[in-house]
Amino acid sequence: MRAIGLMSGTSADGIDAALIDTDGLNIKALGPGIYKPYPQPFRQQIQSAFGQRPSGETQDLERELTLYHAKIVQALLAQEKLTPDDIDVIGFHGQTILHCPPQEGQVGETFQLGDGQLLAEITGIPVVCQFRQNDMTHGGQGAPLVPVFHQALSESNSKPICVVNIGGVSNVTWIGPADTNLLAMDTGPGNALMDDWVRQHTSQSYDINGEIAASGTAHIELVHHWLTHPYFTQHPPKSLDRDMFRTWCFENETFQSLLFPDQIATLTAFTVQSILHCRAFLSAEPREWIVCGGGAANPTLIKYLQEGLSSVPVTSASQYGWNSDFLEAHAFGFLAVRSLKQLPLTFPTTTGVSEPTTGGVAHKPLGLSVGHVA
Repeated sequence: MRAIGLMSGTSADGIDAALIDTDGLNIKALGPGIYKPYPQPFRQQIQSAFGQRPSGETQDLERELTLYHAKIVQALLAQEKLTPDDIDVIGFHGQTILHCPPQEGQVGETFQLGDGQLLAEITGIPVVCQFRQNDMTHGGQGAPLVPVFHQALSESNSKPICVVNIGGVSNVTWIGPADTNLLAMDTGPGNALMDDWVRQHTSQSYDINGEIAASGTAHIELVHHWLTHPYFTQHPPKSLDRDMFRTWCFENETFQSLLFPDQIATLTAFTVQSILHCRAFLSAEPREWIVCGGGAANPTLIKYLQEGLSSVPVTSASQYGWNSDFLEAHAFGFLAVRSLKQLPLTFPTTTGVSEPTTGGVAHKPLGLSVGHVA
């Protein structure tokens, strides 16, 4: 099947769309993608909704967000000279505004803005969305969702390996030699803390090429203090909201006393050390760490990671032909196909769900297409 995957991550900078050919088990081809940034005012609207549950106030935001997604689908089709009839399904992740993992036996909750039916009507293509809810209904964390995709991608790699996705939040997939050897968790912050602090203090939206961090010195004692946060003693599977560590880090007096480059270097080191910390939960040391997501483009972050892993290879996803810029978009195209085939998306060792569980809500166009979105 040919799918389009859509991803608007916790950085809320824009939308990735990418083509993938897959039967939900094997990946035939990772196709081309396209990225469209959000206008700054709209990005600010999304960020102002973080931490909120959907309400009447977010309805207009959800509609506008869906229209942006429709535009990028149409742009990708035009770029590749395809029609809606060439696409079997769209995997529409939507925009996460709040993620509350289960606590003390209570079912958690997660909210992604995005109107799947409206997207199906506009594009004329079936849509699968709301991937996380069924997992959480069955006691899972609702995240991370990408491990089964990482497993399919790395079928020919020597195991065990770790695939590290550094988006707004960082997550790790440990993949062992057998199909059942799969462990996943959100490890801690990804780019979110660094990006937010850079935006607050400069005209940049992120630390371009890690240059600010490279000009500073990480305060390692402060990083070690931050690692005393209770999240890091919690056993996987586990997940977190993008802002879990915001107050913990930004309101720390030592952090506030540092020079700006040292602050960014320290936040970068915290992201890396939280990734390295997950090794305590792995049953075998990976033979290789494959890095994807926006953090893979940060040379200073990768340098810190390589230093922390010493002799274990750290490989960019791009070296295997996985386009790091679009890998999460590819993942949600893959998951949409699995959803249509009622294949499991999540597993007890990836989200803590009670048993392998499928997910996603499917929407079909009803012939009421409103046409091209200008």
